[in-house]
Amino acid sequence: MGNLDAKDRQILRELSRDGRISNLDLAERVALSPSATLRRVQALEKAGVIRGYRAVLDPAAMGVGFVAYIAVGLNEHTKAAQEAFERAMAQADEVRECHNITGSVEYLLRVEVADLGAYKRFHTDVLGSLPQVATLQTYVVMGSPKDDRA
Repeated sequence: MGNLDAKDRQILRELSRDGRISNLDLAERVALSPSATLRRVQALEKAGVIRGYRAVLDPAAMGVGFVAYIAVGLNEHTKAAQEAFERAMAQADEVRECHNITGSVEYLLRVEVADLGAYKRFHTDVLGSLPQVATLQTYVVMGSPKDDRA
């Protein structure tokens, strides 16, 4: 569905802001009838443009007090090494995002943990125990002036 029109984009913007908005309120905000709005939303879902809806959690309320991005370089540039690393990251609850990237390293992780001690344990016990990992560079998040995930 690569041919999104202005109304589709407006619907997507509103749903991105509030995924629990009622169809009636959404229709009002995008200036369409409720039935036309519902048809468009269903078409966007069916086409895979809308992949799902989720709750946005408050990190502090969840006990997260330390967020870091980690650039990870692998010691082998093989499919097997990448797959093994990706499997390990899929199992690590601390890893909230894992991106395969271009540049001087292969992966960028976003890690959320309770505190510096918990990060050190993750760094040592999880990342430090993986035979595929050659380099790690940590970037500690001190603040997030813009975060569209929230």
